[in-house]
Amino acid sequence: MGYYIAPRFLDKLAVHITKNFLKLPGVRVPVILGIHGRKGEGKTFQCQLVFEKMGIEVTNISGGELESPDAGDPARLIRLRYRETAELIKVRGKMCVLMINDLDAGAGRFDEGTQYTVNTQLVNATLMNIADNPTDVQLPGSYDSTPLHRVPIIVTGNDFSTLYAPLIRDGRMEKFYWEPDRDDKVGIVKGIFEADGLSQKEVEQLVDTFVNQSIDFFSALRSRIYDEQIRNYIHQVGFEKVSLNVVNSTEGPPEFKKPDFRLSHLIESGNFLVGEQKRVENSHLVDDYNRLNRGRNSQSTTPPATPINQSSSNGATQEPKTNGFQKQEVSSPHLTLETQEQIRQLLSQGYKISIEHVDERRFRTGSWQSCVHSHIDAESDAISNLEATLAEYSGEYIRLVGIDPKAKRRVLETIIHRPHGKN
Repeated sequence: MGYYIAPRFLDKLAVHITKNFLKLPGVRVPVILGIHGRKGEGKTFQCQLVFEKMGIEVTNISGGELESPDAGDPARLIRLRYRETAELIKVRGKMCVLMINDLDAGAGRFDEGTQYTVNTQLVNATLMNIADNPTDVQLPGSYDSTPLHRVPIIVTGNDFSTLYAPLIRDGRMEKFYWEPDRDDKVGIVKGIFEADGLSQKEVEQLVDTFVNQSIDFFSALRSRIYDEQIRNYIHQVGFEKVSLNVVNSTEGPPEFKKPDFRLSHLIESGNFLVGEQKRVENSHLVDDYNRLNRGRNSQSTTPPATPINQSSSNGATQEPKTNGFQKQEVSSPHLTLETQEQIRQLLSQGYKISIEHVDERRFRTGSWQSCVHSHIDAESDAISNLEATLAEYSGEYIRLVGIDPKAKRRVLETIIHRPHGKN
């Protein structure tokens, strides 16, 4: 299988990496190159091809490594990998880079439901510090005055608008939006099907038939063409013997003849994949489930329409009958049912509650301020404090915070009020 490197991609990476290894007088070179774009367009794979072509060694970090139950671990990991890469440059005498895949998945904030943890703050601060001082990157608890070799950092992601704004500003991160044009797609797809005998014209027709599909669609399409032969093989040996024949066979792994790679067959299989995509897009089952759960919660939390102070025939006031072992729920006309249910769930799990507010100017920097002096562990106190906060800070953002007192960490951060908006 042949591989195609998009000229624009090769040019951008080569210039950025080379520039970081040169000493240009009076020129401030950004250490970080952020490659962003739609999912499945081959950002990471194109990077790997460029690295291989230029003979560059890579130290990889996944976006999934940017969170940990222990505060500070991801930031320390970034510093450690950076120092290791700098040492590789010194020892090997060749270009090396640090690459962080899916940075927005590990450090981005997509909505108010995304938890902004201490680790997220430290990861952002660490990358900013490295971008500002690329030759002075220290590990926590130690200091080495020897300057490090500058290491270019390549990060990939889909939506960099979810990242901390000071991190992606010009001077710290150079941005490159990768969206392959038709010529790029034709070149990459031709490389995918190079061993299958497709002509240039057939590749172009295939790309034009599925013009809105990303690069990974065509790779998945080629893989799917083998499904028919594998299915026949499974039926031939029997479901019970597949494991022995494939994993632990004395005859070696099975061999398959070349499948049918005619253009008509590829288009037929491609249409089937597109149909599966549309089923996923149109299902929206999670919306139905959430709507159903909200309905059940609202029914379970709505108090019965029982008169509280109804006078009897003899003039005495009758109190509502309650079970002595059942805790009476507190309700608020000013808070949504979802917010009240969140409060009850947090307290029932042994968590405590805090309330924070921030004005519109400081909202972008995440400079929240607490509205309570201590953590709340009673439902009535939480509701009354929230109502008072809503009245006092109606023109600001207000969020509900759930805190695990044993682990001393936040388990929930959710905005329940926005300026000039509804609760």
